[in-house]
Amino acid sequence: MERSLLSALAGTLLGISALGSAAFVWAGSASPGSQPKPEGDWRLLDPITYENISIFPVVSSVSWDTSAFVTLDEGLSSGEVIVREQGSEGMARSRGVALPQHNFSASVNQLVLINRGKRPVVLLAGELVSGGKQDRIIAKDRIVAPGSDPLPLDVFCVEHGRWSSGLQFSAANTMVHPSVREQAAVNQSQSEVWDSVRKGTTATSADISAAGAAPEPRIAARELADVVASAPTQSYSKIYQHSRVGVSVDDFVDEIQRRFARATSGGKGEHIVGVVVAYGGEVAWSDIFASSDLFHHYWTKLLRSYAVEALARPTLREVASRDDADVFLRRLRGREQVESEPGVYRWSEVTEGRLAQIELEALEPKPMTLHRLLLHRTS
Repeated sequence: MERSLLSALAGTLLGISALGSAAFVWAGSASPGSQPKPEGDWRLLDPITYENISIFPVVSSVSWDTSAFVTLDEGLSSGEVIVREQGSEGMARSRGVALPQHNFSASVNQLVLINRGKRPVVLLAGELVSGGKQDRIIAKDRIVAPGSDPLPLDVFCVEHGRWSSGLQFSAANTMVHPSVREQAAVNQSQSEVWDSVRKGTTATSADISAAGAAPEPRIAARELADVVASAPTQSYSKIYQHSRVGVSVDDFVDEIQRRFARATSGGKGEHIVGVVVAYGGEVAWSDIFASSDLFHHYWTKLLRSYAVEALARPTLREVASRDDADVFLRRLRGREQVESEPGVYRWSEVTEGRLAQIELEALEPKPMTLHRLLLHRTS
């Protein structure tokens, strides 16, 4: 009888343990059938530092084959992808084939995308498409399958004023800087997108507060306000083009690019798949991809976006610690939101305190996490 009771108790404890384990795995892992998460394979190199920015290259011994996918810029440039205003003329036919009609008038926060190519299109939150009635940025990471119906595409406007008669959009090869991208990807707020374009940065640093009066940023908020007020619109692209800002951005980017190329040349058996970015002593952002090819597709416009953020922040020249940067390689454990399209992609967001993790997982032709963003929220 005693042995029987002990056996029953052991069975009960094992059952409780199994339930707890299953719940833990469900909250912290990817969808069934996906490849093992590569956190254990990622490694940081020494940071590339310049002025108030530190960039830690992320390397991996594994680089997935991502040639089955096309980026938004590539698709727009080749004509495989078309982005138009809702309800615009010319959307009725594609390659001579009749397409479903959308009886909606043009909308600030929604466009229509057609993938006419043979490969899925990767969209990342914060990518700029230029033209139409207003320049827009992609609101959320997603994948668009080839041959799908015209897709209503959620976007945010980065021009506050223009509403012209333009129809088609073109590749801008531009990613908005992290403070703007956060408002789109995490906060999903049009008013905060506009506000962060005008202010330059939404960050507040404990280091800055503790230090009292911090050194002035190289791009002051008032300069950005002058730039966007220099024409009847608030176009994000003016941040790069305006003489008071554009030259310093280009110079800043060129110097970091030289240092990054020098520091990452000659690596044997490892692939650069991403970066962790710090401003002053504060680690703020990471972008990591499934392959080195995909990383290099995005690298130039990502670097320009990081540079704008650095120039808009106070010029504190502390270097972030490797331990703090390593935090951005781990998997968050917290509340998870999931969206998916069967057979195409799975999007997930996990928040843990002030950190937010967003992953875009392709489900075909084989499961792989194409992009992983982890950021320290500023709002």
